Amino acid sequence: MEFGLMTEPQVGLTYADLLAAARLAEDLGLEVFGRADHLTFPRFSAPHATEAFTTLAGLARETRRIRLMVLVSPITFRHPAILAKAAATIDEMSGGRFVLGLGTGWMEEEHTAFGLPFPPWPERYARLEEALQYLRVALGKTPGTFAGTYYRLSAEAVRPLPCGPLPLVVGGTGARRTPRLAGLYADEYNATFLSAEDLLPRIAAVRRAAAEAGRPPGEPAVSIMAPAITGPDAASYQRNLAAVAAADPFGRSPEQIESRWRERGLPVGAAPEARRALEALAAMGVGRFYLQHLGPFDPEVLADTFGVLRG
Repeated sequence: MEFGLMTEPQVGLTYADLLAAARLAEDLGLEVFGRADHLTFPRFSAPHATEAFTTLAGLARETRRIRLMVLVSPITFRHPAILAKAAATIDEMSGGRFVLGLGTGWMEEEHTAFGLPFPPWPERYARLEEALQYLRVALGKTPGTFAGTYYRLSAEAVRPLPCGPLPLVVGGTGARRTPRLAGLYADEYNATFLSAEDLLPRIAAVRRAAAEAGRPPGEPAVSIMAPAITGPDAASYQRNLAAVAAADPFGRSPEQIESRWRERGLPVGAAPEARRALEALAAMGVGRFYLQHLGPFDPEVLADTFGVLRG
C-alpha cells in the first residue's frame, strides 16, 4: 500500500506551514503530499484559506521527489481549460509529479461567500463528467476533440502536455454517480472517511463501470482519505491521541475522536489494532491511504503514525 499526507489548509495553514509539512512528508519517505481545495471555511471566524494550485506550484519547486496532489478540486471553481493549463504547468514545474483530483463540490457556503454559482447536484455531476472527458483530451490521454452541453474543446491537445502521467482522481462520498464516473474516466477513485459497510458497494460500483467501459482489471486504482492515530505501543498511542486532540480545530476531546474513528473501522489504537484496520481496507482493494491530518505537524507524531501504517 502507498501512503500520503493529506492536509486541510482552509482550517488555517499558511504556505510556510504547507512547505514544512510537505518536506516532512518527503523526509518520512511518503509517496504523496496532498491538500484540499477550499476558498474559505465559514465554520471558522477568520479562516486562512490559501489557493490550492498556487501553493502546489510553489511546492513543486521546493520539494524533490514526493508527488503533489489536490484532493479534490470542485468543478464549480474553475473551467476545465484553466484546470488543464494549471495542472500541466505544475506538472512541468515538478518534473512530472502532479496529481489532479476532481469532485462536484459540496460546501454551498463558500460559493455563496464568493458569489460563485452552486448548481444542483444533477448539473454538478453532469459538469464533472464533461470536465473529465474534456481533460482527458486536453491532457493527451484521449485523442480527438470534445463537445458537450457545458464545455467544448476544439484543440486536440493543449500544450504544454504533462511531462509525467498526471493521474486524474475522482473523489467524493456519493454512492452511485461518483463511483461510476471514476470507473469510466479516472486513474484513481478516492473515497473519504467511509466505513467498510459504505466503502465496499462503492468499490463494486467502480469495478462495474470500469468493466462496462472495457478497462483492464485493476483500473482505476482505489484509495481512501481518512484520519488515523496510532503508535508502536499503548503509551505512544495515548500521547499521539492527546497531541492531535489538543490541536483539533473543532474542539473534540480525545475520547470523541477515538470513538468516532474506531466505529468507522479506521486505523486507531496501538499498532496491532491499527494494523488490523489497515489490513481490512487492503482486503477490500484499497491500495493507497491518504492520512487526513489537521495537526500538529510534529515529526514524532507522524513518524509514529506512518511507521505503524507502513509496517
